[in-house]
Amino acid sequence: MMNKLGLQLPKWLIAVTAIGALLLVILYALGVLGADAKIAPGNTAFAGQPVPAQAKLLQLSSQSQAGMQAWQGTIRSRLAVKMAAKLTARITEVLVHPGDSVNQGQVLARLDDRELQAAYQAAVAAHSAAQAQALQAQAEAGRISDLYNKQAATRQNYDAVLAQAQSAQALAEQAANAARQSRVLLAENVLAAPFAGVVAERWLEPGDMATPNQAIVSLLKPDDLRLEVAVADYCSPQLKLGMVLKVRVDAIQQTVSGTVDEISPQLDPQTRSQLLKLRLPKQAGLQHGQFAWLELACQAQAAQVWIPVSAIMHYGQLQAVKVVNGGYWQVRHIRTGKQAAEQIQVLSGLQAGDTILLDGGLQP
Repeated sequence: MMNKLGLQLPKWLIAVTAIGALLLVILYALGVLGADAKIAPGNTAFAGQPVPAQAKLLQLSSQSQAGMQAWQGTIRSRLAVKMAAKLTARITEVLVHPGDSVNQGQVLARLDDRELQAAYQAAVAAHSAAQAQALQAQAEAGRISDLYNKQAATRQNYDAVLAQAQSAQALAEQAANAARQSRVLLAENVLAAPFAGVVAERWLEPGDMATPNQAIVSLLKPDDLRLEVAVADYCSPQLKLGMVLKVRVDAIQQTVSGTVDEISPQLDPQTRSQLLKLRLPKQAGLQHGQFAWLELACQAQAAQVWIPVSAIMHYGQLQAVKVVNGGYWQVRHIRTGKQAAEQIQVLSGLQAGDTILLDGGLQP
């Protein structure tokens, strides 16, 4: 590098000059230099943007959300079962289809029972043989008993024959139990309806391999329905068995009366809700699986701040409103809770007494 006189400066001097300049910048940024010009600590008012003359304002107040609320639930049949095989076997017949009405005891499906038939026949034969041996042993015991009474047989022979007769009788009873058990297992390969109802689903087809706990068909009772719904814990104190409540079914555009016949004794720790079941009347159009709304007037909750949904601006996953102060507005982020119609609960970011712009569409 050349100076003003045209002389070549040493490289070490250039490096020292650069380092010194960098130190001066750092010391100034840290406030070591020019400290007298620092701004004193304290709050500095931020004016924000002027509020438009045509803007609509809302001063917030705490509200107590009492009155009618709606809780969504599902209509289910009180009697709904899935028919499954008890043993692993191939399905030979499925005699019903979804929507079929069946009577109690009607056969729904059959499984391949050839192995069980063979086992049952073997058990029956074993029982017959054991029973014959038991009869022969009893006859021998009777004969020895007569000889013993006539003192023509020894006590030892008498006791041995009686023991053999008792053992043969026990073996016959054991064989009879085995035959009965084999007959019960054989009957398990025929699935029959436990009650009169309607077939809801047909899960497997002939030729499929049925396994334990795997449903083949499902059956329900369509005229015995109830609503299962979870309600908030603050509603629990007023729930009583036998209460009659309104149930709105949008699918049939009707409201019916439901009677509370079961209340769960515990709360769900995740949702802080309690399961409620209501018996529904026989009503045309009601079906298993439909959604319905329980209309329940719960006791007043703690005072809360609610604002119109239209006042909220969205920045990705964030929510904000425009807070007005002294004729100017600023953007403030908030966190919201549940929504009821066009109002939404504010969990944090606003409090009673704040004023907000209702027109959230104004560009910041």
